[in-house]
Amino acid sequence: MCILPVGSRFDVISVTILNKVKTALLSLLGILLTSCTSAEIVLETGDVILNKHTIDVPFTVQAPFANWDDPYQEACEEASLLTVHAYLAGEELTPETADRQILDLVSWEKDHEYPQDVTLKELAEIAENYYGYESEIIDDPSLSDIQQQIAKGNPIIVPAAGRMLGNPYFSGEGPWYHMLVITGYDSRRFITNDPGTRRGEDYKYKHQVLLDAIHDWTGIKEEIETGSRRALILHRNIDT
Repeated sequence: MCILPVGSRFDVISVTILNKVKTALLSLLGILLTSCTSAEIVLETGDVILNKHTIDVPFTVQAPFANWDDPYQEACEEASLLTVHAYLAGEELTPETADRQILDLVSWEKDHEYPQDVTLKELAEIAENYYGYESEIIDDPSLSDIQQQIAKGNPIIVPAAGRMLGNPYFSGEGPWYHMLVITGYDSRRFITNDPGTRRGEDYKYKHQVLLDAIHDWTGIKEEIETGSRRALILHRNIDT
């Protein structure tokens, strides 16, 4: 039997090869982990989703023909609901169709004695009775809650203290009370359909800015920042 002494050139070659293989495997593992990390995120629930996602939701400004007189200046709720309806129904929105549907919805709300400013719960009722949708309200929504719903393909209607949003395209300081639709997210920002400006399609707000601004209607505009934090998801009624 021939036994190679430790430290022979064959032993050195074997160790060198093993080190090279180890280095290559670690490098490959690093690339795979980096790829996974850059493409996906793990939520608090343990669910893994893409680190950015956008839903193609039709957009309309709440004043489709730039007439900001009543009822259009107070029609952010109707415009937000209309865009989600258009998405769920697979409909396109033109200025003409959006204008007509906003006015029809406002008229229906008046006939059913809804106030000009409605809470998120009232908007859920309107969506159920006017369009026939099922509604789901999320209390105190977190970043993960919103990301998870968007990843499922659910646009999210949120009420907001409008002046906390800091949107430079709002008139003046912006509305006391506002409503908009979250349609996507990336690593730093939410993507929205904000009907309060003609530049509102795919408008981006930093995560924390929008999360801090989410406040439901209190009945008193000056107290909007004390409103509850809620978000609304609409679903097709499977029984219809």
